Amino acid sequence: MKNHTGFPDKYGPWALVAGASEGLGEAFSIELASHGLNVALLARRVPPLERLARDISERFRVETKIITADMGGPGLSDLVEKSLAGIPIGSLVVNAAFAPVGGFFSAPLTEHERLLDVNCRGALRLLHLLVPPMLERKRGGVILMSSLAGFQGTACVAHYAASKAYLRVLAEGLWEELRESGVDVMACCAGMTDTPTFRGSRPRISRGLAGRMALMKAGEVAKAALDNLGSGPIFVPGAVNQAAALLLGHVLPRSLAVRLISRSTRRLYREDSPR
Repeated sequence: MKNHTGFPDKYGPWALVAGASEGLGEAFSIELASHGLNVALLARRVPPLERLARDISERFRVETKIITADMGGPGLSDLVEKSLAGIPIGSLVVNAAFAPVGGFFSAPLTEHERLLDVNCRGALRLLHLLVPPMLERKRGGVILMSSLAGFQGTACVAHYAASKAYLRVLAEGLWEELRESGVDVMACCAGMTDTPTFRGSRPRISRGLAGRMALMKAGEVAKAALDNLGSGPIFVPGAVNQAAALLLGHVLPRSLAVRLISRSTRRLYREDSPR
């Protein structure tokens, strides 16, 4: 929806951003507030949420709501429902993610179960809680943060990539299922994005032009995603990422695409990197 006129009427009056404390979640929260929406901020850590809430309220004169919750916790739905009593959510951005790096079998089963809880079950719970009221109002928007990694299997991040494929395919199905309902659903499939979580994984980013072009700022991704909400089920931000998605997803044989992206991922992360 590139024309911002009427954005609050279509996607407001409130948005909920899951994983709002930093990085892409923070960028989405700021961008939504700049469009005139009140923002409910969900994450585990209170101090960054309080700082962000103050910043948003002062800059954009909108209301904020802090929800301290674990996306992977079994009580997520009840906690969010109680926290949002009487607050109509018109937009949902599911950004929270657990992204360990390393060999699949070098991680304990509990870590893989944690990834499923945060990346998949948490998203499912929020969708089931917050989208039905949007359907009743016949308007709303949902953005599920996927990844270029979710277009094919990828060594070193095999389970993370699978979880992002889950979100991408789920968004595609819901887009078709709900496209006559007034509720827009989209998966944003981002590439490398300069966030604290990404930097904390100690990637070896090329210092040349290619590396600088591939690494996007969080604010750029959030703005582009909101500008394209309602334009289709999948959005890939950035020209470099769009070219990569076309090449890996449609041009190359599947086995070659998996080998190429895996080779790139191995170069990006040392194999002895902590998970």
